[in-house]
Amino acid sequence: MVVGGGGVKRYRILIQFTHAYQYITSVENLLEAWREFVRGKRSRKDVQEFERNLMGNVISLHQDLAAGRYRHAPYEAFNISDPKPRNIHKASVRDRLLHHALYRILHPFFERTFIADSYSCRLGKGTHKAIERFRVFAYQVSKNHTKTAWVLKGDIRKFFASVDHTILTKIITRHISDKDVIGLLSQVVESFYSTRVGIGLPLGNLTSQLLVNVYMNEFDQFVKHRLKAKHYIRYADDFVVLSQDKKWLLDVLPKIENFLRGELCLELHPDKVSIRTLASGVDFLGWVHFPDHRVLRTTTKKRMFRRIQEKNGKPETAQSYLGLLGHGNAEKLKQEVTEMADILSNGAGAVYD
Repeated sequence: MVVGGGGVKRYRILIQFTHAYQYITSVENLLEAWREFVRGKRSRKDVQEFERNLMGNVISLHQDLAAGRYRHAPYEAFNISDPKPRNIHKASVRDRLLHHALYRILHPFFERTFIADSYSCRLGKGTHKAIERFRVFAYQVSKNHTKTAWVLKGDIRKFFASVDHTILTKIITRHISDKDVIGLLSQVVESFYSTRVGIGLPLGNLTSQLLVNVYMNEFDQFVKHRLKAKHYIRYADDFVVLSQDKKWLLDVLPKIENFLRGELCLELHPDKVSIRTLASGVDFLGWVHFPDHRVLRTTTKKRMFRRIQEKNGKPETAQSYLGLLGHGNAEKLKQEVTEMADILSNGAGAVYD
């Protein structure tokens, strides 16, 4: 089957979604979604209020969905710094329950359509798996460090805030024919916009994590099957392509830019695109990668020590960072983390710059 637009043809077998709207919105699925949603959240006031009349609230949501009366409520907005400032939008408990009900059915389906080397918000993936895959690809491309490995690195500008609702809905519609399911998904998608109506997904939604992967899967398929990139990794808005051939990377870069702009209305961040040798150090997912080792990025290191200080050296915070450092060449840093946590937990002050 030929799919695609804007003059780009992509040959792909499309898997069709078979679950009915009635199954997704059933009381049984809503209750299963609640069991998953409520884990670790029972101390929160809004969750407690919803749970006081759980069955009544679930049945009310089910009836509104069945009758076509469901309307997504407004979001609560707040800012976090993790590590850079981000604007988070939190939906009501009722709406988040629906997001979970949709996610638990849609995620296993769309998971089958994704390439192996996209690593964001997927079970069994994550940043650690992505950087280990980078290491494997580096060995393969460099022929065990006997050849020069070139790395094209890109970063998509304002990723979540730039997702086009119309394009996303068209992508989803290729897989899902049930108009009621599409209508419900469209309502969730259109419940938020960033710069203007019809653009952007909220960072706080569970469904957003899935939908951005559905959106970017178009790009993943293009890079893998149209550009024939064998050594390609994507994590959210960051991606790398490794090759021995610098000229080929220079040739595919404008094709990547044109596809993102023409097919997905996305732009590469002009200050975060590079083609450089692995030997010179490639900054990817918090680490600077070299042929035979990787070191923690300076900004990541400073943020780590600042966070330990903010948490007063709590053992669980220190242990989480020691686990992170276990994925690179950081024996000295491990010692510094342990010493700083010991000092703070014993009541002394510490400053790291």
